[in-house]
Amino acid sequence: MDSKMLVRLGAVIFVAIAITATVIELTRQEDTARVRTAPQLQPSADPLKAMLRRCQGLGEAATRDGDCLSAWAESRDRFLGRTPVPAAPQPDER
Repeated sequence: MDSKMLVRLGAVIFVAIAITATVIELTRQEDTARVRTAPQLQPSADPLKAMLRRCQGLGEAATRDGDCLSAWAESRDRFLGRTPVPAAPQPDER
């Protein structure tokens, strides 16, 4: 084989590899496009989760906040699979 033939053969192999890589990349882009639409199917935001985030931002002050205490109790009940216990009626103080 002479040098011209080797150069041509190298060019053909290079073009074949480039076409193969392009086809693979184009098929990957189609797959990622389908994946991007999946988050739309997720349920709406949980109000308990938002409350827990707010309490997290309060830091130590959240231990004295009634809303945070009730949110933690509800979260604990959900985690343990318990039904929340209704609050005992407070006696009238007169």
